[in-house]
Amino acid sequence: MAIEPGTKAPDFTLRDQHGQSVSLADFRGEKNVVLLFYPFAFTGVCTGELCELRDRLPSFVNDEVQLLAVSNDAPPSLRVFSEQEGLDYPLLSDFWPHGEVSRAYGVFAEDKGCAVRGTFIIDRSGVVRWTVVNDLPDARDLDDYVAALRKL
Repeated sequence: MAIEPGTKAPDFTLRDQHGQSVSLADFRGEKNVVLLFYPFAFTGVCTGELCELRDRLPSFVNDEVQLLAVSNDAPPSLRVFSEQEGLDYPLLSDFWPHGEVSRAYGVFAEDKGCAVRGTFIIDRSGVVRWTVVNDLPDARDLDDYVAALRKL
């Protein structure tokens, strides 16, 4: 079960596609965070969602907001994926311990070995303010994210 709005967001530190450590706490007091979990790099729906985010990046990476995308892929795979698709925002690896952060947010599908499509909007104080979870084949609507961010 995914964590609910009003819950303190579990902190984490993961490596991005460049091997750099990124912590949720890095943004506390500074920016709202769009934390997006996706199953796997290089898959059709995931590529479509992440490229749509790339194409609308000013809405999700700016002085007020930081986008963090998390999958269970290894960092080298995420690096190739980001280079191939021109993704200039952090792609974080929840590879090892496998799915630890995805589990903390309640979006790890044990039977599939990957995260489902969960998105959490976390305010500057570290509290989840909005969430949506979709099944693996169902893409999310980015306009819903924009509307939720406007309410913060």
